[in-house]
Amino acid sequence: MERASQIGKLSDRDKIWDMVVVGGGATGLGVAVDAATRGLSVACLEKSDFAKCTSSRSTKLVHGGVRYLQKGDVLLVLEALRERGRMKANAPHLVKDQAFVISNYSHWDNVLYFCGLAFYDLLSFGFGYGRSKFISAKKVRKYLPTSVEKGLKGGVVYHDGQFDDSRMAVNLAQTCVEHGGTVLNQATVTGILHDDAGRVAGVRFTDNLTGESREVKARSVVNAAGCFVDDIMHMDCPDHSPMVTPSQGVHLVLDRKFLRSDYAIMVPKTSDGRVLFAVPWHDKVVVGTTDIVRPKAEEEPRPLREEIDFILGTAGLYMNPAPTYKDILSVFAGQRPLAAPKKEGKNTKEISRSHKVITSDNGLVTITGGKWTSYRLMAEDTVDKAIEVAKLPARKCVTKKLHIHGYRKNPDLTDHMYVYGSDEPKILELIKQQPELGEKLSPKYGYTYAEVLWAVREEMAMTVEDVLSRRVRLLFVDAREAMAAAPKVAQLMAKELGRDQAWIDGQVKDFTELAKTYIFAGEAEA
Repeated sequence: MERASQIGKLSDRDKIWDMVVVGGGATGLGVAVDAATRGLSVACLEKSDFAKCTSSRSTKLVHGGVRYLQKGDVLLVLEALRERGRMKANAPHLVKDQAFVISNYSHWDNVLYFCGLAFYDLLSFGFGYGRSKFISAKKVRKYLPTSVEKGLKGGVVYHDGQFDDSRMAVNLAQTCVEHGGTVLNQATVTGILHDDAGRVAGVRFTDNLTGESREVKARSVVNAAGCFVDDIMHMDCPDHSPMVTPSQGVHLVLDRKFLRSDYAIMVPKTSDGRVLFAVPWHDKVVVGTTDIVRPKAEEEPRPLREEIDFILGTAGLYMNPAPTYKDILSVFAGQRPLAAPKKEGKNTKEISRSHKVITSDNGLVTITGGKWTSYRLMAEDTVDKAIEVAKLPARKCVTKKLHIHGYRKNPDLTDHMYVYGSDEPKILELIKQQPELGEKLSPKYGYTYAEVLWAVREEMAMTVEDVLSRRVRLLFVDAREAMAAAPKVAQLMAKELGRDQAWIDGQVKDFTELAKTYIFAGEAEA
């Protein structure tokens, strides 16, 4: 998947594509894969990098949504559980079973949560990951050695999925290309084209790397820009009223010593009604999340002190020892595109998480809302609507059983390379040919320079951030180690891409400034 070959496909100014997709996150890439596998000519344009924003900043869960079951949204949960099963079946190298423990400090909670999760299992019939069960306080302490023991009455074990989000996005991009589609990062859409009748007829975009402006003609345009869908809708209709409210979620990454288990923690109800997870991920623990309305969408949102304090304070009720500021290895924030509330002051927990497909008077199809677990269904609904609106050839969706690039059964989960699936032997061959590529990016982690080279050659990584944030996950796992690795990563990339020393210096500077925002600035106060 080379960028030069992909942009070359967009050079024919006379070609009329069946579909152009704006946005290269989970939703946009899902739409592109769905369209390509139906035999439609499709181009997906991403202004930064694939999964740059929301789609790389999730809680790393593939789940039906226990919290939605609490709210009585059974249909949403049923839908998500079906998709959860399909996601694992189609990408077993990225999606795996994750057992969760709910520690209960009252006997009533034991009954309540066991009954609720038994119903959760029932809804997932045929797509389940494992059965829920009640466990004693002794078993809770065995499964979660760091549990707070005082007042513990028992617990409930249930199963959901865990995955690597940005790796999934990259694999979706590769899947799209393998089925004849075109994907391009660093391509900022600057306008919507209209025909003489005022109907959408394509897009105008700028290649961020060259500054060149191009036009792509298309029979349909899908707006899958996440928190930025309003910007694209405004290009189509200047009088458009905002429809998305950004909701921010923050996650902390801690050392595995705060969990010391393959089981995850799920706190079903925190002090303010939120749900909190502590999930093992890449031999660390991801803890989150928060849910706070923000005034505007941001590519690099900053975590608020109150969000960090909330997560640490809540985690400390269930972890012994309790984590502190100095224990934070990385902190990251993402923003969810939620449907704007009709009434001012409506809490984000009350705003619908289900996806919405909207068609403008000019024929622009917009998809918003939803979550990673339901990306495939969201894509199916969106492509169905685009086919209807643009009168494209009606072909059935085939993605329910479509293997995602890298598909590999029963990967070795003890090796960080498992996320590459069927590509792993090819990366190991690079090391065999050039043993120096087996050197580690950091002495603390298994990531190698062969993975950097692979990311540039095969996964369209164009910047140091692309590599260290989304191809390998070092920035999310340990921001300080990512900063230390940046200079040598930049040098290797420059050699492969034909860049000069000025590019290297700029890349290291930009990445260092970014990485500093992933390190909690208040750690010195602890």
